[in-house]
Amino acid sequence: MADAKMGLTADVTNGVLNYAASEETTSTEKKGSGELGKDAFLQLLVCQMQNQDPLEPSSDTEFVSQLAQFSSLEQLQNLSGEQEKAQAFSLVGRHVIFQVTDTNGKTTYPEGPVDFVNMSGKDIKLNIGGQFYDYKDLYMVVDDVYEMQQSIPGIEQTYDFTYNVKAPERMRFNVNLGKDDYKAGDVALVVGGQAVDGQFVSCKDGTVTVEAGALDGFANGEYPVSVVFNNKIYTTVNDKVTITVVNSEIDSESI
Repeated sequence: MADAKMGLTADVTNGVLNYAASEETTSTEKKGSGELGKDAFLQLLVCQMQNQDPLEPSSDTEFVSQLAQFSSLEQLQNLSGEQEKAQAFSLVGRHVIFQVTDTNGKTTYPEGPVDFVNMSGKDIKLNIGGQFYDYKDLYMVVDDVYEMQQSIPGIEQTYDFTYNVKAPERMRFNVNLGKDDYKAGDVALVVGGQAVDGQFVSCKDGTVTVEAGALDGFANGEYPVSVVFNNKIYTTVNDKVTITVVNSEIDSESI
């Protein structure tokens, strides 16, 4: 038999209902989704009741059991959906990476901190820098410590300078000033535990310049240099720069 109103086609063989979807679908069931919605399930149950074998009818207990099973499944689905929404909201402010494949099969990995979350029905979208991305395309949530390590200032190369007190010259080395919340604008130097006068130290475009005369008051010897960046956590690099002072007439014991 067919019920055009419900959009279902069914026949009964030996009291058993055979169900198939007609070309028409109800407004509550998505075409091609393969999902059996609540309304479709109830329609199927009514159809089953109408077409059961009168000689061997199903008991009320069987119908109640089917409803209970579907109700439990629906509650689990709703709980899963709410949990997914809660997880999405917890990502606001976190650094995430998406894996997005376009219609041409090209995959990109946009990333950045989540500004806000948009809910539209069952669709969950995260906004990064003004661009929306589907929650289902989320690839990785970056650990806060890892993010900080990628953002803080640093020095890539190792530098060993010789400072001749009788013929001092400028010393220059390159630094990475960091980015985002951990970016620095300037540096200070501590040589052998002594702060170098700021008038002798400058930093421009990632290049630190130490002017001649900066270490005239130092005795001969090799000194480790601490480079202190003026960001919010005062990042300090202690193992990348070394200065050896030579031809000094200052006695190290008198310092």
